Amino acid sequence: MNLVSINPATGETVQTYPETTEQRVSEILDSAVRAQVPWSRVPLDGRAERMKAMASALRQAQEPAARLMAVEMGKPISQGRAEVEKCAWLCEYAAENAEGLLRSIDVGTDARKSYVAMRPLGVILAVMPWNFPYWQIFRAAVPALLAGNTMVLKHASNICGCSLAIEELFRAAGFPAGAFSSLLLDSRKVEAIVKDPRIQAVTLTGSTDAGRAVARAAGETIKKCVLELGGSDPYLVLEDADLDLAARTCAASRLINSGQSCIAAKRFIVVESVLKSFEERFIREMTAFRVGDPLDESTRVGPLARRDLRDTVSRQVERTVSQGARVLLGGPGADGKGFYYPATILGGVRKGMTAFDEEVFGPVASVVSAGSEGEAIRIANDSSFGLGAAVFTRDSQRGERIAAIELEAGNCFVNALVRSDPRLPFGGIKESGFGRELGSFGIHEFVNIKTVYVG
Repeated sequence: MNLVSINPATGETVQTYPETTEQRVSEILDSAVRAQVPWSRVPLDGRAERMKAMASALRQAQEPAARLMAVEMGKPISQGRAEVEKCAWLCEYAAENAEGLLRSIDVGTDARKSYVAMRPLGVILAVMPWNFPYWQIFRAAVPALLAGNTMVLKHASNICGCSLAIEELFRAAGFPAGAFSSLLLDSRKVEAIVKDPRIQAVTLTGSTDAGRAVARAAGETIKKCVLELGGSDPYLVLEDADLDLAARTCAASRLINSGQSCIAAKRFIVVESVLKSFEERFIREMTAFRVGDPLDESTRVGPLARRDLRDTVSRQVERTVSQGARVLLGGPGADGKGFYYPATILGGVRKGMTAFDEEVFGPVASVVSAGSEGEAIRIANDSSFGLGAAVFTRDSQRGERIAAIELEAGNCFVNALVRSDPRLPFGGIKESGFGRELGSFGIHEFVNIKTVYVG
């Protein structure tokens, strides 16, 4: 079977890749196993040096990497450059803070000496999506490898070029053979890899359905897994919000990566007294984002990554409108060359409508009216997802209370768009998954938190 990369801006085939054979998969897993113990015994400062070398390799490859992302999945090239730079930042942060992130913890007991040591687990399988082809990989791989694990990647089948390019970067940065390897496989082959005894744990970023399948396979073989799944993030705009800031931030969050982000704002819950004023500003901000060729420097919204994804978004919008929502900007419908979908705002959205109940993975914003702060919080939490949330208010103490206590999500921001940061843990609750990436909590997901007791 061959895997095909299609340029979403043109619909034309970029390249066809042969699937990794069963024999080669086994060889790659064996290589990862052989490499793991020697790699874990490299002193921590030596592993950190490789991460610094990776930061340099990423920056040297920034331009071809950004172009590859644009061609394979339609990411605007300026955003691709920023993604590569963020990966380099993560490598540097991990290298500079390696000792603190993996430091043993002394615990006073009746023993002569007792402490908690952070030891690697073994070979980690990463199952990753196409929407952030580099960042998703590095935010999983950097902490896992720094901790002394090795990693095998099963990337999305429409971006095989990115998968192979990342593998080459690890070689260029001086990581040993087997430390990081790429498998080119159809998603139907993932279950068998998860269950393979050479794999000790798995991390997945993807849809809730994909998370269920991986969790089921990991559970059957008693393996640790971290799942970062879908989201339908609510952004609350209260009556005392700075509406210009709110509209600008909401538009940026909704349209980043052409709307194809699990952490993007999707439901905009606005207190009635400022609803009309917010909608006017929101329309203006969304209209200002230029849609076009992802290789054009001025483009801020590119095509969706695949035809079927564009068609799904179109159906979701059409259903929501048929259920009573109003089109304030853009859709429904899309045509022309490539897999483009217009920046769209739906007004009058409520619980029970498709755009409220489902994750819409494209440049579509759903505006929901609320009578009060309390109702806005209730609407925000009335979702099967719990990845991110934000609240806009001029009262920072009010905003912090709502973010810290009231909102049901793993990442809650005040007067800012939700985003991941190497210094902070990232992950969700409910059907948005479990476990954390990044920060000290992320690196501890894939270590054996080992009690050592010396009597």
